[in-house]
Amino acid sequence: MQYLYAFLVGGIICLIGQILIDKTKLTPARILTGYVVAGVILSAIGLYEPLVNFAGAGASVPLSGFGNLMAQGVKEAVDETGIIGALLGGLKAAAGGIAAAIVFSLFFALFSKPREK
Repeated sequence: MQYLYAFLVGGIICLIGQILIDKTKLTPARILTGYVVAGVILSAIGLYEPLVNFAGAGASVPLSGFGNLMAQGVKEAVDETGIIGALLGGLKAAAGGIAAAIVFSLFFALFSKPREK
């Protein structure tokens, strides 16, 4: 059942994004940023963690999960180091994912052949 829940929740998150692309004049970049901010807000009010517990990767893999991860990192860093943790906690928590994205992007940029549109 966990796979089904992950599929349904992840699918609903993607469906909302597709509806926003099709029915609004929002750019994809604004929609992606909105997902990250929504993850932070839902995490701050305590609604995102139960969703992650219910859906697993269906809620933690999309960009809203990245916002949740950053919010959790900030919360932990503020508890440990005080207000300076608000500046560093999110990046520290998400450093592995950010580094992987940079490394894989560089790898594919070096070994792929660009084409003109």
